[in-house]
Amino acid sequence: MNSQLNSTTVNLRLYCKDRQAIGEWLLKESKAGRLRYGSVKQAAELFHTSESTIKRIWRQTRLSLDNGTTLNLSPRLVGTVGRKRIQIDFNRIKEIPLYRRTNIRSLACAVNVSTSTLFRRIKEGAIRAHTNAIKPHLTENNKKVRVQFCLSMLDPDTLHSNPKFSDVFNYVHIDEKWFLLSKKCERYYLLPEELESNPYRSCKSKNFITKVMFMAVVARPRFDQNGVELFSGKIGIFPFVVKEAAKRNSKNRAVGTLETKPILSVTKDITRDCLIEKVLLAIRSKWPISESNTPIFIQQDNARPHIDINDMEFNEAVREGGYDIRLYFQPPNSSNLNVLDLGFFRAIQSLQYQKAPLTINELINAVETSFNEMKWERLNHVFLTLQACMIEVMKAKGGNNYKVPHMMKERLEREGNLSIQLSCDIDIVNEANALLQV
Repeated sequence: MNSQLNSTTVNLRLYCKDRQAIGEWLLKESKAGRLRYGSVKQAAELFHTSESTIKRIWRQTRLSLDNGTTLNLSPRLVGTVGRKRIQIDFNRIKEIPLYRRTNIRSLACAVNVSTSTLFRRIKEGAIRAHTNAIKPHLTENNKKVRVQFCLSMLDPDTLHSNPKFSDVFNYVHIDEKWFLLSKKCERYYLLPEELESNPYRSCKSKNFITKVMFMAVVARPRFDQNGVELFSGKIGIFPFVVKEAAKRNSKNRAVGTLETKPILSVTKDITRDCLIEKVLLAIRSKWPISESNTPIFIQQDNARPHIDINDMEFNEAVREGGYDIRLYFQPPNSSNLNVLDLGFFRAIQSLQYQKAPLTINELINAVETSFNEMKWERLNHVFLTLQACMIEVMKAKGGNNYKVPHMMKERLEREGNLSIQLSCDIDIVNEANALLQV
């Protein structure tokens, strides 16, 4: 009874050095291989463990003496006791259809193991999670146009020896994006005493959250040899909104108060007005004076609201400003060939969500602030990623079934080894040219 009581009140986990000390103490208390009466109880009190543990250590000590080996009282090897590890046939997982491998529960059922066992293998790295995004469908003609576009971005002076991409300093990328006032589901980190219903967020319909479309305009940043910024490349971000006077009184505002309302249907006329009245003015005011004589190409996608490259009103406005600005279209179904869709929009949106706006005016201010807070180095990194994607496009023969390459740009920048122009293997260029001849 006393032994059972000690077993429940003392810590039974002993380190190797403690077991060794107990064995050596018992040897001193023994004579001719027998312990002195009361030694077990005395050892249990001295080393703060149970009498059954002392007896077990003494049996191990006697066994070492009888075998003539060195006293070694380390615990048993891991794996010789306890529950055996459940084995999973990983080759069997390859035979399971992908639609059965979309979540842990479905895969565990297909493999006939518990979800906890499968989760341990995922944590160990034996099985990895992978997200798969839908990509735009490309026709054969789309693929050829994409390859031709990538080849046109190569520096002509380097094509025959070591092909490199041009610095694209005279290219401006524009694109539109909806920015939501709030996400459907938001994650917060709370203390145990805080209520889960805080903060309280509500709207009339989760499918119609207030949103505003913005047109972003960026170019490649300029910097000197010491990395000092000369031109940030951030030309501007412009919301599609209108100011309307309130038609009646309410608890929120008086009649006649100007309200900001989003334009939910952006047409060609609205896009043209934005390009002429905002984008062109911003380019002229922010473009480096030393490069005012070089042609400036504005790259846009093939969305229906975008104007034609020969639009008369736009070209007339360009001539009045004195700059040589030209519109051109990027390849169809090729969002990955625009720096805004490639990564800059996501970077802006991640900052915008941290502002937690409540009104349209606050949303506009949050987006514009996030755009201005973005470091020009990040924009330059996206332009380099664009060049790396062009290499992958040519490797894939115009396709988009590739993973966006990671170049460790931050580390290269810290070391001073970040290049402005990426090189492309001449064999890839030759294969791309051969593809266009077919």
